[in-house]
Amino acid sequence: MADKNQTGSVKLEKSDIKKVYLRNLFTLQFGWNYEKMQGLGYAYVIMPVLKRLYSNDPEKMKRALKMHLGYFNTTPAMSHLIVGADMALEEELGIEAEEAITGLKTGLMGPFAGVGDTLFIAIYRAIVFSIASYIAMQGNPIGLIIPLIACAGVLWIRYKFTTIGYQSGRKLATGFADKISPITEAASILGLTVVGALIPSVIKYRTDLQFTMGEVTFALQDMLDKIMPSLLPLGIVVFSYWLLGKKKVNSTKLIFILIVLGMVLGNLQSMLTFVAGLF
Repeated sequence: MADKNQTGSVKLEKSDIKKVYLRNLFTLQFGWNYEKMQGLGYAYVIMPVLKRLYSNDPEKMKRALKMHLGYFNTTPAMSHLIVGADMALEEELGIEAEEAITGLKTGLMGPFAGVGDTLFIAIYRAIVFSIASYIAMQGNPIGLIIPLIACAGVLWIRYKFTTIGYQSGRKLATGFADKISPITEAASILGLTVVGALIPSVIKYRTDLQFTMGEVTFALQDMLDKIMPSLLPLGIVVFSYWLLGKKKVNSTKLIFILIVLGMVLGNLQSMLTFVAGLF
């Protein structure tokens, strides 16, 4: 029978953590799609924990699974830290910490992606494979062994990330178990801040629409920038969010709507010039 923590809920075992680590290692990218990115893979990775904690409560299991099926995307190597902290929060606080868990995932996945892409993709590949290639070109078999050794090191680091994330999450949860509200609020603020910062950095839409009256040329983009920088990207996000709230609109339909809208707005200047020429 599984151990229980101080609140009476089931505690995780080392085997659960190992299962999550192995799943995260090989299956995080399974089911990758443009709507949820790694969301489906994350839900599969965390499933051993959900079964351990919520197997006796189907409603909590459904709620937790629905929560983890949400959007998630970060560098796979860095995801172990997030998954580890997630496991600890759910172990100590349960599904009642749903907002804190969601905020933690949302708030950390962006910054961790930036750090992880730099460390584990750009720097790691450049250094390891450059050295290995140079040695291999000299006919030295060590050039083949170097990437294998480096890969083993990365696997060890990823396992340590899982345990570090779990231990850090437990300290956070046990230290503030009676003050879940501040954790939830802080995590939500962090998540919303990161999502808000992603809007101008990911969506680069600008309008070239101009109006000429005599010798004066009026640029619409300049006026919008004076009102609020990145106002158009924000408008696109708000419009997309509003559309997704409609029953018959899903992510696939939204993509096609945005494509058509982009084609229309992209040629708006030419269309207005053509209409003006008719008169």
